[in-house]
Amino acid sequence: MGTEYEPTAAADSAARLQKLFEGHRLTPTQRRIAHCMVGRAADAPFLSSVELAELAGVSQPSVTRFAVALGFDGYPALRRHLRDVTPASPAPGGAYNEYQQAVHAEIDNLRHLAALLADPAPVIRAGRLLATSRPLPVLGLRAATAQASGFTYFARKVHPDVRLLDEGGTMLADRVDAAVRAGATALLCFALPRHPREVVEALEYAKSAGLTVVTVADSAFAPVARHSDLLLPAAVGTGLAFDTACAPMLLGRVLLEAMCDALPDAQARLEEFDARAVARGLFAD
Repeated sequence: MGTEYEPTAAADSAARLQKLFEGHRLTPTQRRIAHCMVGRAADAPFLSSVELAELAGVSQPSVTRFAVALGFDGYPALRRHLRDVTPASPAPGGAYNEYQQAVHAEIDNLRHLAALLADPAPVIRAGRLLATSRPLPVLGLRAATAQASGFTYFARKVHPDVRLLDEGGTMLADRVDAAVRAGATALLCFALPRHPREVVEALEYAKSAGLTVVTVADSAFAPVARHSDLLLPAAVGTGLAFDTACAPMLLGRVLLEAMCDALPDAQARLEEFDARAVARGLFAD
């Protein structure tokens, strides 16, 4: 009792890596390496170029070129830099089983998200873009379906026209076209690993149709980044057989709050819904 749990240091390391990568034009292969390093932030300063290449699924020369793209003489210089700025790890406060480790990893992801939200400007901008789009299409396929569906459920209480795009196939482009014809100006996408090719293609199509794309993704280096006008990262947990997505879910709720702030009649719509719910006896409590 009373010991501060260890993953906080990992959150700090991940935040430092994100900051190091910001502002650099990285190739898709280099974004893959960056994504891998953020996901293994605690280990990154101690990985050899061969180990990092294997983890990222790229060639060893690609790791070298990645380091040079960041402004270092080579990968050893990048690794020395990471070791210099990485604080010493605190002494372990006790062993955790695999289930506890998964929970602590998610707490760590939430701490990282809280650090990113210290600058609220991107979320405020996203909220305004979503509020002014009538209709507002919300895209989420496969693993991201639940995030998109949850956002849509609540957003419909305050936004006059929210359209859930949760099925792929040839109809997806048709539904994007229909939203554009109806007056949509923005699209919100939830994109989580493994990233379906359909989502990347859908965002490319949405941008070509004139929509501003706001994306919640697991990393700023996700494959959807190059087709997003505004990307808001929220890491997923990878300690269990299937990824956990507490941070993307919470970021979706934060976006809802920002959208409500940008909708002048949001409170009136909520009160109207509550009155109808009471009249219908909709809820048990």
